Amino acid sequence: MGTLSLSDYEDVRIWAPWGHIAGRWYGNRSERPILAIHGWLDNLGTFDRLLPLLPDYLGVLCIDLVGHGCSARLPRGMHYSADDWVLAIARVMKEYKWPKVSLMGHSLGGVLSFIYTSLLPHKVDLVISLDILLPPLDSAEGLSIMAYFMDKHLVEEERADEVSMHEPPSYTLNQLRSVLSKGTNNSVPPEFAQHLLHRSVEKSELYPNKFYFTRDGRTKFYTLYPLNPGLAAEMARRIKDIPYLIIKGTDSPFLNSESAEAISILKSQNPHFEYHEVRGAHHVHLTSPELCAQYIVPFLRHYRPPSVASWSLASEDASLSTQEHRLAQESFFVRNQKRQNKL
Repeated sequence: MGTLSLSDYEDVRIWAPWGHIAGRWYGNRSERPILAIHGWLDNLGTFDRLLPLLPDYLGVLCIDLVGHGCSARLPRGMHYSADDWVLAIARVMKEYKWPKVSLMGHSLGGVLSFIYTSLLPHKVDLVISLDILLPPLDSAEGLSIMAYFMDKHLVEEERADEVSMHEPPSYTLNQLRSVLSKGTNNSVPPEFAQHLLHRSVEKSELYPNKFYFTRDGRTKFYTLYPLNPGLAAEMARRIKDIPYLIIKGTDSPFLNSESAEAISILKSQNPHFEYHEVRGAHHVHLTSPELCAQYIVPFLRHYRPPSVASWSLASEDASLSTQEHRLAQESFFVRNQKRQNKL
């Protein structure tokens, strides 16, 4: 068995009332895949460097959340929210008639995986959460952020009206790499920015060799999932013994004291819970995928092993043939020895 290839994929479009959810299904398309969900303002390209390290007997369906990447935007006048993005998981499952789902999420994708798993634990068979567990818990600071987001959402609506009449500001690729890296607090270094840019920019029709961002600006000011410490703890308890792997970047602030109680609950009640730290920042799966894969691959092989139908029997057949030949030779030797003894 080998590893996944980035060139072995099928582009998919999953129907939604406002348009579609775009995705790429890598590898095995005859069995239920891992559903991979990117982080806030990213897209499915965030998994580009991790996928080639994963076993190829499994497929991985990476999706762009609504308003991101190549997925459709919400209609004018609508507002993005984390609880609506959770529905993307249910929509994909309904599209492919999956009774269960295996989830891998980074950042916002990891938060959505936690929420969905706590709500419907009987429909999830494993979770891989990359540098996240919970959304920010309720606080006075959180209220200020919500108020700020509300105002900025209205500004983005006005800007979208202007963009509909004029092309957005455009930049060179080097400028785009710098802008994207700065927007992630350098969690995505400029040399890795192309993995996210290829699904979030379009070529300018006005200026040669320039590009502009295509993601919906309203996604920057979405509604946070309201969560307090007591509710977060209860959600963790509902997950019970579902295999759950968390990988934290050592230089990232996204798994902090707010997550401690939920992690403690998962660890105490769940014999299939794993928590590992690897050197890196928030996008450690993109910058240092090998460090993440050393935990993800054994986890997948243990909890989503190859099905019997996918096993290659060539080596087993060859081994049996050799063994049968050896036994036949031994039998012939024994019979011949007995015959000589009688003589």
